[in-house]
Amino acid sequence: MLILNSFDEFKDIFRSGKKWIRCKEAIENISNIKENRYHSIGDSLVYMFKTKDHEDELDLQGHRRYMDIHYYIEGNEILEISKKNKLDVRKDYSDETDTEYFCGNGETVNLVAGNLVIIENDEAFRFKGAENLRKVVLKVTVEDNYLLNK
Repeated sequence: MLILNSFDEFKDIFRSGKKWIRCKEAIENISNIKENRYHSIGDSLVYMFKTKDHEDELDLQGHRRYMDIHYYIEGNEILEISKKNKLDVRKDYSDETDTEYFCGNGETVNLVAGNLVIIENDEAFRFKGAENLRKVVLKVTVEDNYLLNK
């Protein structure tokens, strides 16, 4: 997990690479998309402008082909995160959804407006306690610039 303090910090660190440029494009495009629906840029990134608070998640979830990036525009949210190898598998990996579920506990962090968090595919996470949430959710492939199964 990497927590950055601003979108500008993200742009300074991730200046090059097709998928990072697409992440910047997605975040900069949120005023032009419908809220709470996934959109895509190429085959390496899907994203959503999330404006709905959610119920606390019961299980931690992990992914293998995509990493999650969440950029907080307004509100705050509590994230619980752990390395997958420190958790017990609750539901095996599904290739169709790129999701596996875990039980156990992890480190808890409070994410606020301006933060950008990168959750890597060796980690599992769950969100809790969102208030006045407005964030961009990006799912970025961990492969170079394409999906291997296509």
